[in-house]
Amino acid sequence: MARLLDAPTGAWALLAIAVIAVSSGGIVLQEMGQVPPFLRASWRMQGTSLVLLPGFIYQAYKANLSQIDRNDYLLILVSSLFLATHFGSWVWSLDNTSLVHSLLFVNTHPLVVVALMPVMGKVVSRSHLAGVAVGFTGAAIALLEVGDGGEVSLAGDAAAFLGAVSVVGYLLAGRYLRSERGMPIFIYAFPVTLGAGIWLSVFSVVSEGSSLSSVYLEDSIFGWTDGVWLAWGAFLSLGPGLCGHTGINTVLRWISPIVVSIALLMEPVLGAIIGWIWTGEAVIWPLTVIGGTLMITGAIIVTLQERAGAEQEPFP
Repeated sequence: MARLLDAPTGAWALLAIAVIAVSSGGIVLQEMGQVPPFLRASWRMQGTSLVLLPGFIYQAYKANLSQIDRNDYLLILVSSLFLATHFGSWVWSLDNTSLVHSLLFVNTHPLVVVALMPVMGKVVSRSHLAGVAVGFTGAAIALLEVGDGGEVSLAGDAAAFLGAVSVVGYLLAGRYLRSERGMPIFIYAFPVTLGAGIWLSVFSVVSEGSSLSSVYLEDSIFGWTDGVWLAWGAFLSLGPGLCGHTGINTVLRWISPIVVSIALLMEPVLGAIIGWIWTGEAVIWPLTVIGGTLMITGAIIVTLQERAGAEQEPFP
């Protein structure tokens, strides 16, 4: 409580801006529907890697890169594949289910972590199990919307959940390299993000027919650099990327990771509001409201239990 009271007003303002910025990514990516989903996700990673590049160059100049061994490089490669799977499946879900359902299911990663805790040698408490039970009960209720003639689909919700599962692998790899191996943030984040962009480009070429030489911007690997799509790519890189995730890492200096993590779990709510403001349309069915509330509540229970007694980085 003392830390909360001591946090400057500017830190709270930055946290609010960061969470809103992160929450805006869903509707922007959904509105770019003319571009295939894997290619769209690749553009997002390409732009973000450019934003991270100056920090990488600075830290590479200052750091002793000889301490990074072969296993570290291999883990960076694996982490980039997890990140590519996360963004690719999530953006695909935006085209195949409702915005709210996509945001709800992709934010279930705290519940997924509980399933991996025995593998990591951690004890699963009753609070963990209660949070998972509440969360997945909510998911089951929300899934009752499938087949009612609306935009919700089982495939889209499943893809968003795959995004939640894969981001856990990315987070665990990052936590090990950052905490155990002492790898500076940009030395880790830049190659992982760039690698994810490359993976997604390959996925897009294989499954969507994209290419480096396409005359159509919507099929070009670097189509986002043209004036037509540059503003969209710049917003995703500077908004959710720089203002969002960099802002979140910045406020951790003053605000507890528990508070930041719970604030980030509000992304489905804020994302739905931003989507309504953007499109002027808001169709959220009662089962989604009830199920979504339970899903967020379950994730909060797990987050509070996981953070109890430990100050760790939040899920981005």
